[in-house]
Amino acid sequence: MIPTSAGCAFSIIGTLMAGKVPVMINYSTGAENNVKYAQNKCDFQTVITSKALIEKINCPIVEGMIFIEDIIDSVSIKDKLVAAAISKMPLKFLLRHCNCDEDDEKTSVILFTSGSEKDPKAVELSHKNIISNIEGFSEMAELNDKDIIFANLPYFHVFGLTVNLWTPLYHGMTIVSYANPLEYQRICQIIREEKPTVMAATPSFWWGYLKKSEKGDFDSLRLMISGADKCPQALRDGFIEKHNKVLLEGYGTTETSPAISANMPKANKPGSIGKPLPNVKVRIENYKTGEECKPNEVGRILVQGDSVMKGYYDEIEETAMRIRHGWYDTGDMGYLDEDGYLWHAGRLKRFVKIGGEMVSLVKVEEEVEKLLPKNVECCVVEVPDELKGAKIAVAVTENIDEKRILKSLSRTLPNIAMPKYFIVMEDLPKMGSGKIDFRKVTELVKEKMKKKF
Repeated sequence: MIPTSAGCAFSIIGTLMAGKVPVMINYSTGAENNVKYAQNKCDFQTVITSKALIEKINCPIVEGMIFIEDIIDSVSIKDKLVAAAISKMPLKFLLRHCNCDEDDEKTSVILFTSGSEKDPKAVELSHKNIISNIEGFSEMAELNDKDIIFANLPYFHVFGLTVNLWTPLYHGMTIVSYANPLEYQRICQIIREEKPTVMAATPSFWWGYLKKSEKGDFDSLRLMISGADKCPQALRDGFIEKHNKVLLEGYGTTETSPAISANMPKANKPGSIGKPLPNVKVRIENYKTGEECKPNEVGRILVQGDSVMKGYYDEIEETAMRIRHGWYDTGDMGYLDEDGYLWHAGRLKRFVKIGGEMVSLVKVEEEVEKLLPKNVECCVVEVPDELKGAKIAVAVTENIDEKRILKSLSRTLPNIAMPKYFIVMEDLPKMGSGKIDFRKVTELVKEKMKKKF
């Protein structure tokens, strides 16, 4: 439980070299509870963390915590000299010395799902899973050892762990890291000074960097990837207008290590989530019949390939429900178009049945976003309705002209998909990755509606 830094990278690598499995803990959303949840779920005690971190986030010391500052202080000059000598030994000796072997099916990490919809699940990823994902994405992105990657995403999130740690180590890239992705202005300054060539972030973080950046800050970047949440067209437009840079959208899940598909400079269809990685198969399945969908027909997104997880730790039934006949069910809805690009239609759980029809909250969200003033965020959620079973509410970060927006929406949405309520929230709750916390937003909307109506 350490922010993105050399110290965190060395702790992860050291844990693996000691023959242990690192379990990554989210410190951004209730660190104390997350530590205890992880300890109980995965049956371990020791938590490597930092005194500076727990002081900053006001997390009490939990039994089992040891501090990286104490570990560093305990390393003597003799220890360092012995380690330096060992590092010069032949590779085979090093592999034995470090409890490493060539079994790539072994678990390399346990990560937790975001918990934006229900309690987090512990995902076991093997060495093979992560290597496969790196190789597939690297082929698409044409990554090499000359690239410099800017690492600001947290390593407790699979997006950060694979893209910001293992990918650059695999290629021998330079890593420029910064612990807090929310320090937007400082990060823009670092990018200008250090000149990285590759950077990935969530839409929420990209919005912050866009607002705080100056022209020229991103000139060195040849690849700017947005993932973990849908990328609004307004955000893409903003980077074109201000920096003449194309923000490329990708798609993945914790269970797929993470990348499934991505847009690339030579193959980019804005609005889509790109073409599947060369070593990943995608199948779109009709959620009623189980048959494979035709091009442009919306269905469940299923994935097959070596990057698909080993399973959920200690949850055989849940694993069996999500991996069937070798295909992982992402729980997302989408379609493949005639050119092989994948399009995301939202989580199956973000579809609601209104008047007997399935309505995509993501589709409603996309249409609302087009009509909002710049810098206003929104999140569309379902609220219960005694007669129709559900109604649609929109959480927005500022007061808006509701009548104007509803009039415009009536031209693009069917009546059953029209929002019935607009609820103002100064800030939309987010996960540590920058992803909107739909469960929390829904709870807050329901609370505000009780008071308002």
